[in-house]
Amino acid sequence: MNPTQTTKLQAVLATAHHDYQKGLTTHAFFKVPDRTMSDDLVQDTFMKTWSYLIKGGKIDVMKAFLYHVLNHLIVDEYRKNKTVSLDVLLEKGFEPSIDPSKRLVNFLDGKTALLLIQRLPQKYQKVMRMRYTQDLSLQEMSLITGQSKNAMAVQVHRGLKKLKQLYYPI
Repeated sequence: MNPTQTTKLQAVLATAHHDYQKGLTTHAFFKVPDRTMSDDLVQDTFMKTWSYLIKGGKIDVMKAFLYHVLNHLIVDEYRKNKTVSLDVLLEKGFEPSIDPSKRLVNFLDGKTALLLIQRLPQKYQKVMRMRYTQDLSLQEMSLITGQSKNAMAVQVHRGLKKLKQLYYPI
């Protein structure tokens, strides 16, 4: 590309910048909530257009081309994985807190459920202990007891239903 062609392209792009920069910025600002980011996206639009023209690209309608490039840049911006640092969150007033009460409640509920298993009929006690204390699968339970997998599932379901009745008496 010779200097005369470069000068012509610069003039075309300068005219496009003068004519469409304000509209592009407004369009970008409505799509991206940050003014500086919208300004950066418009500048990137003109930079990409310039590099396209330098490579020998032909643009029929400059305004349409600029909006097309800008829209693609906006989509790319939204697709970026945005990481937020803890420092930024702390500056905005976020304070992480650890609430051990939920963990304690879950622990105590588990203890209560284990104690209530002792009140179940004997055949449900065995199945409930295997399933929830020893964390055995239905297949493993059926191998141990010699019953079918389906029978184990039914007993676990019925035992859990009885356990719920004990836990939540109506």
